[in-house]
Amino acid sequence: MASITGRETLDIDDYQGKIIYLYCFQSWCPGCHKYGFPTLQKVMTAFEGDDNVVFIAVQTTFEGFATNTFERGKEIARQYDLDIPIGFSGSPEQPSELMRNYQTRGTPWTVIVGQAGIVQYNNFHIEDEVAIDMINYLKTRKAKDN
Repeated sequence: MASITGRETLDIDDYQGKIIYLYCFQSWCPGCHKYGFPTLQKVMTAFEGDDNVVFIAVQTTFEGFATNTFERGKEIARQYDLDIPIGFSGSPEQPSELMRNYQTRGTPWTVIVGQAGIVQYNNFHIEDEVAIDMINYLKTRKAKDN
């Protein structure tokens, strides 16, 4: 998966042992802008400075390839002042491996992974308070349990 973090690729496995909030979006997705990005920003604010929680946003392109480009994904990251790893996955020639691996079915899509690498949430959007409560709960659990 391409990355705009200055690295060639972005690999979820680089964040083992941490709680991962993975946000999947498309630049042209109205729900992403109305719900997904504001939720991401609120949850990020709640865990600002917490090294045990990692936020990653990936433009998972499965349609509108001419509009949902890698460059447009970078513009969106700047628009929302996201200082987190941003990735890009999917093209007409290569369907999104991330979407296949996590069985996502659209955008905005949120995946929350516990410290042990077990997916705890995987669905279309999540409310900010639900995400914050879930992450706080996961932080109290032993890493081997989630």
